[in-house]
Amino acid sequence: MKMNVLSLVSALSAATLTFSSTAVAADAGKMTAEARDEFLRNFKRIGLNTASGDAMMLRILVQTSKARRGVEVGTATGYGALHMGIGFERNGGHLITIDIDPKMVRAARENLKKVGLDNTVTVIEGDALKVLPTLEGEFDFVFIDALKQDYLKYFQALSPKLKRGALVVADNVIQSARQMKDFLDFMEKDQEYENVTIRASMEKNDGMAIYLKVR
Repeated sequence: MKMNVLSLVSALSAATLTFSSTAVAADAGKMTAEARDEFLRNFKRIGLNTASGDAMMLRILVQTSKARRGVEVGTATGYGALHMGIGFERNGGHLITIDIDPKMVRAARENLKKVGLDNTVTVIEGDALKVLPTLEGEFDFVFIDALKQDYLKYFQALSPKLKRGALVVADNVIQSARQMKDFLDFMEKDQEYENVTIRASMEKNDGMAIYLKVR
C-alpha cells in the first residue's frame, strides 16, 4: 500500500508539472498576441504605410480566404506586412514582400522580427519588376502598393502564377486612379476576375480594389 501511495503522489506531481508547463506555454502565447496588438497600436506609421483600417482588412482577407502563399509589392516599413503576416501565420502560410529601398527593407525586417513574424514573412530588397519574374508560383494572394504607374506591369508579372480563387488587392485606386488607368481598365475588362472597390478606412480618403480570380 505504501508503494501505491508513493506512486500516486509521484503521478500527481508529474501531472501537476505537465499542467503547469502547459499553462505557462498558453500564457506565453497569449502574451505574444497581446504584445503584437500593442506593437501595432503604437506603430509609428509613415505616409507610405497602409492605413490602419486597410491593414486590418488585408489581415481579414488573408485569413478568411485561407491564403497560403502571398506577395506584397511595396513594403515600406512593414505595417501592412505585419497584419498580413498574422493572417498567413494563422493559415500556416507565407508572405513575400518586396521593396527597392534598403532603409525600408531594413526597418521592415526589424519590425517583423520584433513580433516573431520573420519566419512567416520574407522581405526581399530589389526592383519588383525584376524580382517578380523570378518567383516560383503558385500564389493565392497579392497586395500591390508601389509605383502607381507600374501596377499593370506588377500584375502581368504575377498573373501566370496566380491560382484560381486568388485575391489581388490594389491600393490607392481612388486617389491615384489616373496614374493607374491602364491597370484599372485592363482589370475591368478581364473576364477571369470579379472585382469590387472598398473603403475600409477614411484616413486617406482612398480605397482598395479587390479582384477575385474566378477562372
